[in-house]
Amino acid sequence: MNRNDLRRVDLNLLIVFETLMHERSVTRAAEKLFLGQPAISAALSRLRNLFDDPLFVRTGRSMEPTARATEIFALLSPALDSISTAVSRAAEFDPATSTAVFRIGLSDDVEFALLPSLLKRLRAEAPGIVLVVRRVNYILIPALLASGEISVGVSYTSELPANAKRKVLRRSRPRLLRADSMPGNMSLDDFCARPHALVSYAGDLSGFIDTTLEKLGRKRHVVLAVPQFNGLGTLLAGTDIVATVPDYTADALTAAGGLRAEELPLDIETFELHMAWRGAQDNDPSERWLRSRLQMFFGDPDSL
Repeated sequence: MNRNDLRRVDLNLLIVFETLMHERSVTRAAEKLFLGQPAISAALSRLRNLFDDPLFVRTGRSMEPTARATEIFALLSPALDSISTAVSRAAEFDPATSTAVFRIGLSDDVEFALLPSLLKRLRAEAPGIVLVVRRVNYILIPALLASGEISVGVSYTSELPANAKRKVLRRSRPRLLRADSMPGNMSLDDFCARPHALVSYAGDLSGFIDTTLEKLGRKRHVVLAVPQFNGLGTLLAGTDIVATVPDYTADALTAAGGLRAEELPLDIETFELHMAWRGAQDNDPSERWLRSRLQMFFGDPDSL
C-alpha cells in the first residue's frame, strides 16, 4: 500500500483496533470509546476486510488476537502515538486559565505523603484544572498507561509498555516507625522480637524487609496487614507494634504527632520512586507542565 491508498483508511478504525487489542472485548471497547456495541462490531468487520484477516478469535469470554493482529499492533501502536503527538496542541499551555482534566496514577504512599503539597501548588497555579487520581502499583500501572486511562503515574515500576517513558524521581530509604516511649534506637534483636504492621495493597504478609532478614538468618512477626498508609499512625498508637515505611511517608506520619521515626537496625538498600508517562504525550505542553510539577514536589529535595 502506498500513501495515496491511505485515503481509503478511516483513522477511527485503527483506534477501534487498538482498543480491542487492549480490552479483548467488544463490550469493554464500546464502553471505553463511548460507542455502542453494534458500532464496534461494524468497525471490526471493516477492519477484517481491510487487513484480510479475522484479527480476533473468540476463546470463551475473551477475544484472542491472531498472529496477524499482533503483528499489526506492534507496528500500529507507535505510529498512532506519533500521529497523536503531531496533531496535539502546539499552543503554549496557560495553567492560570486552563480547565484541563489530568488523569494520573499514584501509589498509596505517594498519594498519602506527597500529594497534599502538590495539590496546594496546583490550586494556586491552575485553579481551573481537574485532577483525577487512580491508585496504582507496579502491577497496575502498565495497563493503565497503555490504555490511556492515565497519562502519567508515580510508583515503583518494573515492566512498562514499549512506548512509555520513565525517570527516577527520588531514591528513598525505609524508616522504622514506633509509638512507644522506650528510649534509644531499637536493636536488631528487639526489631525481630516486636510485632510488625505491613502496608500491602495485595494483603501480603511479607516484603523486602523479610527478604533482607532471611539473608541474615533472622525473621520478624507480622501481626497486621493494611492496604494503605492513611490511618497507620492511629493503629500503632498505644501498642508495641512497629512499621517500616518509606522516609517521605515517615515524615508525613510523624508530623501528626504520637509517632517517632528512626533508622532501621539493618542495612537496607535505597529504592527508586519512578515517574512513567505515555510516549504519545511526551511533548504535549500541558502534560509537560504537569510532569514538571510532579518532579518539583515528588522528586528528591536534594536534587532540586
